[in-house]
Amino acid sequence: MRRFCLWIAAAFPLWIVLGCGWAWVRPGDWTWFAPWISPGLGLIMLGMGLTLRWQDFAAVARQPATVAVGVAAQFVVMPASGWLVARGFSLEPALALGLLLVSCCPGGTASNVICYLARANVALSVLMTMCSTFAAILLTPLLTKLLAGKVLPVDAGALFQSMVVIVLLPLLAGIVVNAGVGRLRHPERIRHWVDAIGPVVSVAVIVLIVGCIVGLKKDLIAGAALPLFLSVLVLHALGFGVGYGLMRLLRRDVLMRRTVSIEVGMQNSGLGAALASKHFAEFALAPVPAAISAVYHCIIGSVLAAWWRRRRPGAGGKPS
Repeated sequence: MRRFCLWIAAAFPLWIVLGCGWAWVRPGDWTWFAPWISPGLGLIMLGMGLTLRWQDFAAVARQPATVAVGVAAQFVVMPASGWLVARGFSLEPALALGLLLVSCCPGGTASNVICYLARANVALSVLMTMCSTFAAILLTPLLTKLLAGKVLPVDAGALFQSMVVIVLLPLLAGIVVNAGVGRLRHPERIRHWVDAIGPVVSVAVIVLIVGCIVGLKKDLIAGAALPLFLSVLVLHALGFGVGYGLMRLLRRDVLMRRTVSIEVGMQNSGLGAALASKHFAEFALAPVPAAISAVYHCIIGSVLAAWWRRRRPGAGGKPS
């Protein structure tokens, strides 16, 4: 069962592409999920919290510099790339807002699966995702206000409140529940099932969110196709490439280069879509970059994982 669940989660890019294709052909099959986007994100954060223990925070304390470098890269490389891409493509305000918002989001939970497939440092990936998610509660509203506030009005306070409700509270609830599980008779058995099923639930919810956005915004996506698809593609290409290159300049080992590249390049697009749908509903195109982002970062991450999986770190990059 665990192996089957891992396969389902690892095939995330396939489900995203199929879901978007289905939503494009039959939008009505997906638009029903619109009222559930924010609760769905909360469910994902709850699932993430259920996989965390208080010891994980101690693990961060044991390697603070390593984790800090990765998280700093997340909130420097992607927001800077988003700003450059929005300016370079002269995106219309609503598209620019959506692109900047998703670039200011933390790393996505799918990055942990991609790191596993790429033979990167999975433990570091989990720590970075956890730390960037907590940091995003404050940084995502502030960075979005800083970068997008000159394009369209951004209420950083309202964004912060949503981050607390959608991200912080479910995360803390999951951690508390996980701590309580430790007092039961067979805690490891329960955690085994949570670890197996949690990623599948996350994949299903993200596919539903992305498919819903595609279904709702089909006509707008078609109208903005070229600048939309190119700008989001360039954003993620920069994230993966600059993330890797930065770690190489800092002389970090190959495993950390891969891990940071994946963490920086893969955003929590579902969170970006939820925030855009809730706070910028008057700008119809604002949630669209997040939906396209989910497709691109999954495809790029999967291609890199397949490439890196065949190359042994420290063996001159030769296929294994």
